[in-house]
Amino acid sequence: MLSRRALLQGGLALGLGGAGITALAGCAGTLPPTDTAAEGFGEVATGTVTVWCRSATQAAIQATAASFNELHEDLEVVVLPIPDAQYVTKLATSIRGGSVPDLVDFDLINCPLFYVREAFADITELVEALPYRDALSAGHVGLVTHEERIYGVPFIGDYSTLFANTELLGAAGFELSEVAGSLESLMSTCQTIKSSLPDVFPWTFPGNASGAMGFTIQPMIWAADTDLITGELGSQSGNIVGNDVVEAVLEFHRQLWVDELVPPRSFVEDGAQWGHDYRSGEVVFFPGAYGSAVASADEAFRPLSQNVLLPGPEGGNATFSGGDNMCILNGAPNASGAWKFMKYALELDVQRSLPDSGYMPIRSDSADAEFTQKYEQAAVPVTQLDEGYVPSTLAYNLLYNQSSSPWLAMIRRAVFDGDVPGAMAEAQSEYDRILTQTQL
Repeated sequence: MLSRRALLQGGLALGLGGAGITALAGCAGTLPPTDTAAEGFGEVATGTVTVWCRSATQAAIQATAASFNELHEDLEVVVLPIPDAQYVTKLATSIRGGSVPDLVDFDLINCPLFYVREAFADITELVEALPYRDALSAGHVGLVTHEERIYGVPFIGDYSTLFANTELLGAAGFELSEVAGSLESLMSTCQTIKSSLPDVFPWTFPGNASGAMGFTIQPMIWAADTDLITGELGSQSGNIVGNDVVEAVLEFHRQLWVDELVPPRSFVEDGAQWGHDYRSGEVVFFPGAYGSAVASADEAFRPLSQNVLLPGPEGGNATFSGGDNMCILNGAPNASGAWKFMKYALELDVQRSLPDSGYMPIRSDSADAEFTQKYEQAAVPVTQLDEGYVPSTLAYNLLYNQSSSPWLAMIRRAVFDGDVPGAMAEAQSEYDRILTQTQL
């Protein structure tokens, strides 16, 4: 049986504008390849390893670097945070200038922008030799895999799941496992909750937050083994008009709005208060992330919050495998030391401590009994990493993360204006235009 990744691969999280693309255009093939087959590579390493990380997730890698440095006298990891909005352009500029860090830790959706331009070291044999290779997040690895070669490893996970306040859900007479099998079942449940619990809202979503909506709604489409993009990297187009699954998912959210099953502020919510209404007990269902649903919640609320993978219109399930990948730069001064640190970052003890900083492991074997007891909600996506996916495209930021994205325009026109066919037709045209331009 084909995995979701196999089904979707043949038909294929912050804004990258024109400046970033222009900078990237001139960085292809300018760095000397890294020899990962050199004797002692990743074992005999001294000196300093310079790591660039994105500011939004620096806590995780800074903690990992600190523990690594305590254990290694002859090799020191130095972490330099880069503002997320500047990361792509800054890295592209460093490549063009031939002066690069040893290692980058950044948003996995940006990886294709660089590996297609030969900026990252080919570490295929090193990754395949890892004894836990099969436990690595498929979604993360997919974003550093090109033409059957691997150009990085996962580091931290940020997975979307459907959370539910089980106290409120129970008061309405439901159990999460019984109602979360499909969007159809969830809609019926939401209608009943509205009648039986008039003081709370059944559902919530940030209707003016492009990235957050992409993080939580796309898996509902992937759960049915389809996507909004089709074609292989470099020759992609939109897959929206005529896609019954996309239409059903848009209609689901349209009904939530029309039937007043979500708070009125969903219309303007831009993600700044994402999850607050759930953590405060105002809503029952929250499609979101572990950090916003659990790590940021009061201690007393956490046991009440349970989660499952996001379902499709008629069944199936999926999760957005967000987070960071780590990649060695071709031309890195200390590539051997970088690989040594990367292996350390993948160790189980390091991975199992990630929920303390709001993130999750990228190894499925992290979720042993002790981990599951301590981080109950984190274990749900971690034990089901094979259901994770992220579309591999050179245009992800332009399509999904920017406030002017065709993704958000489609959501708002379909959900709030009620024009689902028109929204889909407009999005198809814009997806095709953007994909064509970024693949020239």
